[in-house]
Parts: sequence; structure tokens; C-alpha cells
Amino acid sequence: MSLKNKLKRLKPHLSAGVTGEVNKPLTTEIPVKEVPYRERWEQEGVFPYFMDQDFCLIREVKYPLSQKHGQYCFRDFLTAVDVWNKQSINHPLSAKGHNAEELFFFDTETTGLGGGVGNTIFLLGYASFSGEELILRQHILPHPGAEVPLYQSFLENVNYKTLVTYNGKSFDWPQVKTRHMLVREHVPKLPKFGHFDLFHAARRLWKHKLERLKLSIVEKEVLGVERIDDIPGFLAPMIYFDFIESNQPEGMLGILKHNEIDILSLVTLYTHLTFQLCGIDKNQTRAETYEVGRWFSTLGEKQEAEKVLTKLTTERDVTSFQAKLTLAFQLKQEGNWEQARILFEDVVESGVEEMMLKACVELAKIFEHRHKEFRRAIEYCQKAIYLRNQSKNLKSLKGQISLEQLENRFKRLERKFAKFPR
Repeated sequence: MSLKNKLKRLKPHLSAGVTGEVNKPLTTEIPVKEVPYRERWEQEGVFPYFMDQDFCLIREVKYPLSQKHGQYCFRDFLTAVDVWNKQSINHPLSAKGHNAEELFFFDTETTGLGGGVGNTIFLLGYASFSGEELILRQHILPHPGAEVPLYQSFLENVNYKTLVTYNGKSFDWPQVKTRHMLVREHVPKLPKFGHFDLFHAARRLWKHKLERLKLSIVEKEVLGVERIDDIPGFLAPMIYFDFIESNQPEGMLGILKHNEIDILSLVTLYTHLTFQLCGIDKNQTRAETYEVGRWFSTLGEKQEAEKVLTKLTTERDVTSFQAKLTLAFQLKQEGNWEQARILFEDVVESGVEEMMLKACVELAKIFEHRHKEFRRAIEYCQKAIYLRNQSKNLKSLKGQISLEQLENRFKRLERKFAKFPR
């Protein structure tokens, strides 16, 4: 079936699910170029923006803060920002010092996944809060030569502190910078933004349960967002190229809907991540709580990490031992060797080989260097060697301590014990 026939079949669904009041954007010049299928575009709330005898297309939709997207309504985002402003902890996703209107939820659609000037952005989409509304705007490239009006319309009213994206640090914003360079003499400069990239946060919190971390998967499995009759993102370039040839809006309307859901999901995802990190989500799993605590520990927020992880240590499940191991390493860094030793010894009894090996090595170090009890150090070193030899899983783990290192440690301990038998 040809692409055009496929689009005809999807036509009844492409405009479904879009609600809200649509405003016509202002134009900067008298129209001098014909807009193909203009009436059809305007039926869908898409209007031309004219500049220098060319044009781009802009769609604007307004949502009330009471509207839900997934398991949250948009007003919950205001709560999330307020929560950060009351927190004293430092975190890469903290909105402390921001108000809700200063965050800019941003996503693009491009002709390919590669970098460089050969990859064209044909849709710039973003949403921001204004008073009692969430306003979503999409700037569409109607043909390859229209990048000046595209970036002019996008940049002329940008007044935000921080981008919120999903993998935007690696892809979307570098692509914007690349394309902007080609027209920078004719359009405003790119502002300097802060950047919250939610992909990295999602990977930290949910890699234990999600094999893939595409936004559409996180939406479905974590946020409760269901896409209906959605055009898959990988089809977007093909549909855009067909649009360039035919000028017919139908396929592009489907891409607008896809991009719209992506952007709205960024609002929901940021809200959910905030509630997870700040301990507000009542449905947070033990595994999620552990990942939050471990993240705080990595960031050096030791008090917050201890507060979160200590809640998990009363059970005898895997998550409890993971929390104890993380806390033990943190206590070791703080020089609290005795409390670290107690936790490491508990982890040795966990039955989880990788954690047991790490704990045995650390106990061998503590008894060798801190307590000078070389017999105990030898016992834990021997146990580590046994685990390393017997476990196929440990042999295949990257970054795991090598058998050679353990055997060298064992020989050194034997020499010390021969001199100072304790």
C-alpha cells in the first residue's frame, strides 16, 4: 500500500484527541506567498506566519490546568515546582529558584536521527505555563527553504530559563544549534538555557524494570499515558517527504498529534520524577526508592541519601541489601569504618553473589588496614576468591574485581599474617 493510501486510511484518526482553544498567531508581513491547502490547515488551528516573502506554519493550543495527561493533571506541575522551591537539597532536576512559567518543554521532529547539517528539523514544538493555562505551540517547516521564518517565529518571543527535554542534550538542542548556524544572520540569537534532560533521570529510576527507555514506553509503563491511533515516530521523515511533494496536510497533522503527546508527556514526566525524588509519590516501589537514594548518594547529598535508604533496611529482600551496601560505601567515604563494617557483614549474608563479592573485598580491606586483623582479612579474601571462581555471572560482569587482584591481595595478607599473626 502506498504512503498516500495509508494516510487516507489514517485520515479519520489524525485529528482525534486534540482539545483546547486555538489562537491564530500574528503575522509580521502582508502575505505574499500562497499557502497550499490553507483552508484545511486553518480548520485544524494551523495558520501561516509570513516573513521575507516566505512563510512557516504555526499551531497553538491552550489547555486548562485541570486537564489530565496520564496520571497527573497539569496543575500538579505547579505543585512540583513549589516542592523544589521548599527543598534545600541540590539535584540536577531541581526547579529551585524558578517559577513554573520559566520552564520550556521542548521537542523536535527531524528528517533523520543522525547529526550534522544534512538532518533538517521540520517541526519545533514546545509548551509553557502562563497563568491558568498550558500553552502548546508547534512551528512547521512547509518546505526546505523556509527556515528563516521558522526560526524567526520560534525565537522572537522566547523568554525562558530552562529547557525540559527527553534526550535533548544529546539530540534535539544540538540539532537546533546546527540548523540555526545556517540562518543566524537573519534571525535572533539562540538564548542560553539551563537544561533538564529527563531521559537520564528515567534511565536512573527505571532501568531495573524497563528494557527500553523510549518516551513512549515510559509513558505507557510508568505515567499511564495511552496513545490511540498514533503515528510511530520512525515514520515521521517519510511522511514529511511525502508532504513536501504533495503539500497535503493530512500526514503532517498526524505528526503534529504525535509531537503534541511527546511534549505533554514531558510535563507529566517532570511532575512524576519530582514526586518520586521528593518522596511524595505514595505508590513508589521499594526498587524506585532505592534508585532515588542511590542517586542522592552519587550526588554527594549524603543526608538525603541516608534518609531515603535507611527506610529500606528493615527487610531481608534484595532491595534492603542493595540499600545497605550503598550506605556502607557512603559510611566508608565518611570514615565511619565501624558502621560500614556492620553493614558489609550483613550484605555478605545476602545470597546475592555480586553484592557478596563487593562486601567481602571491602571487609578484607577494613580488617587489613583498619583493624590489623589479618586472619579475618584472609577469611574474607578467601571467600571473595571462592565467589569469583564459582560464579559464571561474576566472571562476565564488566568492571568486576579480577581473580588476579584477589590472589595478589591474598598473598600479601599471608605475608603480613606470617609476621604479625593475629
